[in-house]
Amino acid sequence: MEEIGQVVEIGELIFIREYIGKNHEYAASDFNAHQVEYYFACKTKGTNIQPINPDRYQTGIEWVPIKDLMEKRLYPKEMRKYLINHFNGEKTPIYLGDIN
Repeated sequence: MEEIGQVVEIGELIFIREYIGKNHEYAASDFNAHQVEYYFACKTKGTNIQPINPDRYQTGIEWVPIKDLMEKRLYPKEMRKYLINHFNGEKTPIYLGDIN
């Protein structure tokens, strides 16, 4: 609700991703970081998408067609191909491991 100002209907779990900082390019600052992220397929219940309480550095919201995802700056970068494949009906793993 705070990021997009809409009630969200949460669907199926589609991906689990880990981030182990010491294994990636920001190892110097993220050495002790280890997080697990869960990605769900979701739908909004409304159409007026406006942040209610945006993050400090949030500059806006953009809905991107799946076909345009590779041209967009999305982190983790590796996630783009998994999202595209999933939404194109291809079989994808749920657990993606330590990707960035």
